[in-house]
Amino acid sequence: MTSLAMIEAAAARLAGHARLTPLLNAPLLDRQAGRRIFVKAECLQWTGSFKFRGGWAALSAMTPAQRAKGVLAYSSGNHAQGVALAASRLGAPCVIVMPADAPAIKIANTRDYGAEVVLYDRARDDRDAIGASLAAQRGLTLVKPFDDAQVIAGQGSVGLEIAAQAAEAGVTSAAVLTCCGGGGLTAGVALALEARAPGLAVRPVEPAGFDDTARSLASGKRERNAAATGSICDAIVTPSPGEITFPILQRLCGPGLVVSDDEALRAMVIAFQHLRIVLEPGGAVALAAALFRQDLPDTVICTASGGNVDAGLFASTLQRFGDTPWP
Repeated sequence: MTSLAMIEAAAARLAGHARLTPLLNAPLLDRQAGRRIFVKAECLQWTGSFKFRGGWAALSAMTPAQRAKGVLAYSSGNHAQGVALAASRLGAPCVIVMPADAPAIKIANTRDYGAEVVLYDRARDDRDAIGASLAAQRGLTLVKPFDDAQVIAGQGSVGLEIAAQAAEAGVTSAAVLTCCGGGGLTAGVALALEARAPGLAVRPVEPAGFDDTARSLASGKRERNAAATGSICDAIVTPSPGEITFPILQRLCGPGLVVSDDEALRAMVIAFQHLRIVLEPGGAVALAAALFRQDLPDTVICTASGGNVDAGLFASTLQRFGDTPWP
């Protein structure tokens, strides 16, 4: 079980290796949104997402013998890149199982970080089974994308930073909206804030049609999505909340929020216009909720969890929504 002590230990191992990302704010954005919005820009983290934190935390906690045998991860791209870079820096062989329809930039970057990439069909194949089989055949240590105590601890370092940065900004009460797939980031942030900033209440945000966490929190049990594909927010499309993460979310998080793909795309444009950061759709859903949902407090902190978007999609999104009137 991930604890505050584990999160603090992971943060100590990350010191000097992960970037301390800024908590951004733009007065004109606040005025248009009708609330104060702070954005934790993890799109500026190494590999373009918060996932480097979890990858480094997990690999740096292994014994040298484990790392020498190699590691394996399965991911649509951000966890893949985070683990691949951590493995490269720590000298560990690395195999990544990725869906064939993942953005080309994520597949290419994962290979460029030195990992062997194994592609699979997201609609027909079972990535967990593929990963488990490869790990058993080659003696690799599997680093799960969210259901891993050390990965959650690494992502929890985001929460420690939010607590400190919010305090510097004079923010003691706010909703903290997290882009949520399997719940590793959400769980880690919630655990850190419970101890360091209890006035900051976490709420997960997901794309419409893939709101398994929101439905699970409402029903009190882990729900599954009906489909494996179909949202542009590929980075946070998962079958269901994790076995480890869900009890944490259930204890610490408020009701889940859901946004449409178009709202996520509009949030990408607004982030570029007002904050000059580049987000991918899945990394923009928390900001989308802050912009387009009314049942939130006057101050909101959002995780901008990833910026690994294909250039063509980003350009077409700017063209499509660049002149869209507010709201």
